[in-house]
Amino acid sequence: MAHRGRLNTLVNVVRKPYVAIFNEFAGGSFKPDNVEGSGDVKYHLGSSADVEVNGRSVHISLLPNPSHLEAVDTVVLGKVRATQDDAGDTQNRSGSMGIVIHGDAAFAGQGIVYETFAMSQLPGYRTGGTIHMVVNNQIGFTTNPECGHSGVYGTDLAKSIEAPVLHVNGDDAEAVIYASRLAADYRHAFASDIVLDIVCYRRHGHNETDEPVFTQPVMYKAIASHETPHTLYARRVVEAGAMTEAEAQAQWDAFQDRLEADYKAAESYKVNKADWLEGGWKGLTAPGQKPEQAWPETGVALDVLQKIGTAMTTVPEGFNLNSKIARQLKAKSGMFSSGEGFDWATGEALGFGSLLLEGHRVRLSGEDCQRGTFSQRHATWTDQVNQTPCTPLNHIQADQAKIEIWNSLLSEYGVLGFEYGYSVRNPQTLVLWEAQFGDFANCAQVIIDQFIASGETKWLRMSGLVLLLPHGYEGQGPEHSSARLERYLQLCAEDNIFVCNITTPANYFHALRRQLKLDYRKPLVLMEPKSLLRHKLAVSALADFGPGTRFSPVLPEVDALGPDAKVRRVVLCSGKVYYDLLAARREKDIKDVAIVRVEQLYPFPEAALAAELKRYPEADIVWCQEETENGGAWHFVDRRIEKSLTRAGHKAGRPQYVGRAAAASPATGLARIHAAEQADLVERALGLKAAR
Repeated sequence: MAHRGRLNTLVNVVRKPYVAIFNEFAGGSFKPDNVEGSGDVKYHLGSSADVEVNGRSVHISLLPNPSHLEAVDTVVLGKVRATQDDAGDTQNRSGSMGIVIHGDAAFAGQGIVYETFAMSQLPGYRTGGTIHMVVNNQIGFTTNPECGHSGVYGTDLAKSIEAPVLHVNGDDAEAVIYASRLAADYRHAFASDIVLDIVCYRRHGHNETDEPVFTQPVMYKAIASHETPHTLYARRVVEAGAMTEAEAQAQWDAFQDRLEADYKAAESYKVNKADWLEGGWKGLTAPGQKPEQAWPETGVALDVLQKIGTAMTTVPEGFNLNSKIARQLKAKSGMFSSGEGFDWATGEALGFGSLLLEGHRVRLSGEDCQRGTFSQRHATWTDQVNQTPCTPLNHIQADQAKIEIWNSLLSEYGVLGFEYGYSVRNPQTLVLWEAQFGDFANCAQVIIDQFIASGETKWLRMSGLVLLLPHGYEGQGPEHSSARLERYLQLCAEDNIFVCNITTPANYFHALRRQLKLDYRKPLVLMEPKSLLRHKLAVSALADFGPGTRFSPVLPEVDALGPDAKVRRVVLCSGKVYYDLLAARREKDIKDVAIVRVEQLYPFPEAALAAELKRYPEADIVWCQEETENGGAWHFVDRRIEKSLTRAGHKAGRPQYVGRAAAASPATGLARIHAAEQADLVERALGLKAAR
């Protein structure tokens, strides 16, 4: 909801104690002192409570949200959808309901509001209708309606999906209640969105100390002489004979006395517990700072992997499969027969399938994600005659959990918010969002900054959401090369997220399984490959997924180079550039240059990297990346590699940078220039050409 009225809602709807609110205004925390986290301002905080309504217990949850007010809209929808899915309420979706409270200017001005409406009836995102309550102050900050929206009403946007709009006078309390009940009845009957436009005013300025007459003198002259809703309603009930004037005054005085008592009690108030590990989160722990413990064993029995493979490659009788997919299935069958050559998509499917067999639901959404942007996944097949879908991973065995894979609307901001909201509901479900190309995630930067990176420390809300961001320089131009890895690394602190740039299908498999095998949850930001999806060297063996295996934050040299002490140079890298380096080194038959991969960039694996560097005491250390110098991981890893070198007692004090020069655009748009740049950086990294 919006900030204005939030404290009122926290107290009177969600039943947060007055004493807690007063304590927070006096500088107290919303959480116990022994719970880590930065906290947030009072107007951003959420809360929840179980309230009895007509003899039934109703759970009410107010989500925390930042000053990007409408950013929370689809987060609400995602949490509602997850609640419904957990309860098996997948037909009518009537057991849980989302209510989004907007300001009029934000409702009209923020594009995320349209995205929220646009997904309201889509099969992968519908929640049985949302009630939108617009607290219409007829002003936004200091902006009058004629500067705030182009239509007659600020709620005209609802016409885009033909949602009804009920306009009601905020001074008439009983009319607001009637309209609210009508909205709830409509939503229940038609499973559709409806808007309640409560026409009212803002008595003070934008905040309690702002002077509104600077910009709206006529309006605020009228407001100053206008009686408050409390005064108007008290007079109405007295005139109706429901109570006497003395009774109304006594009720008001009793309320003021209660506020005064709670205000005094707030001086000694202490929060006795945090609520973040209750409900579905019971059994998980506060993560603390334990990055070196973040590699639990995640391997799976070989017979289970074969069972998943059988399901992946079995076509239902009578299903008209596309001939190109049939050829892919034949190749996959060969992988399981030989135990070799497992590609990225197959490793991913094994990760999903193994979690399903262990009772974990999986939800993946994004543009083109059923087939994969690069036609690599084909997790859902489409009958070529009648267009019936089939998801083979849902047919491994009878008593398994289910995977949902949804091709999303052409939205990043709204859909990522939805998936984040879904992930904070149930920590036992693997929730993933895939960008069509990694840099498209910049359209959802608000969700990444305000929720994914900081939600745990601000609001004590963990999330295990996975972001799959295709990344790699293959000459596709500025918009299809970089997922802006540097932006995520800049957000890293306090072990808030995992950031990985993985080079093998098996390590991807283990990273996915790790999300649900830790005793806490962290978002995973993964630089997903493009050309490596079909690269002949970017493969794993079946044994790499089997018992005793786990995620590797650092991958060592794979070729037999000779004595470690004779290695003159170690090239550290991350992601797809590794295979360019490997191919060039093998082609030139270079035996004194080792290549070490940093698969996890954050939390940075300082000890694991130090152990590898210690093997090469006489080597110079190079960091090679294909991104520009002002992008990629260089500025993040530079000093961290230095710490690993110090820890290893290595003679090299600092790593040397090899990569593209700093540039305003992340990549060239010309394939010829791209190829020349790529060849140049590979030669410089291997010492075949002098460093710049």
